[in-house]
Formats: sequence, C-alpha cells, structure tokens
Amino acid sequence: MPTRLATRAVEKSSFIVRASFTDAEGNPMVPATLSWTLTNAEGSVINGRHDVSVGSPACPQDIVLSGDDLALYGANDRGARVLTLKGTYYCSLAGESLPFTDSARFFIQDLSAVD
Repeated sequence: MPTRLATRAVEKSSFIVRASFTDAEGNPMVPATLSWTLTNAEGSVINGRHDVSVGSPACPQDIVLSGDDLALYGANDRGARVLTLKGTYYCSLAGESLPFTDSARFFIQDLSAVD
C-alpha cells in the first residue's frame, strides 16, 4: 500500500527513507532481493535512479537520496516524488521468490536560493 511521507525533503540536500518489510503472515522479514526507482508524479525517472539494486537488503532498509535526486527541474516541477520499491521474499506458508512492490510519496521543499 503506498505511503505518503509527512516529512518533506529539502531541495538538493539529503533525505533518508526508511523501509520496513513484513511477510504474508505480518512478521518482519529481510527481502531476498530489493531494488528501487525514483520518479516524479508523472512517472518520469529522476536522476537516472531506475531499478537501483540494493546489494544486501536489510530490515529496516535505509534508502539515501541526495543532491540531484532532490533537485527541482523547471518551473512546472511541483516537487512531488515517488520512491518505488520492488523485490522478492520467502514465506514458509506461501512459497519462495514471492514478489512485492510498494511506494512512498513525498515532496521536495523548494529553496528559492538554490541553483
């Protein structure tokens, strides 16, 4: 289920999104595989951040965004961003290599003095 983050990222600064994962039974779990993509609200990939693989997934997993990940692109960019997570997990009852997808939506705080 998509999550809307209450905290805004600051333009061209650093922003950490902490993701926690549960299996089909609601128990905390470490994903077998994990990747993420950063897009704007229209689905355009930001800063080439498409299908970024996480080498050793953890639970919780911190995704660190910074610099051009948090840039605003043009006068029409309202700063809406979507961080989409995809991966697989193992569940003793339902099977192995089960896929999951989720997303977190957030906004970037525009700083008028940042180029």
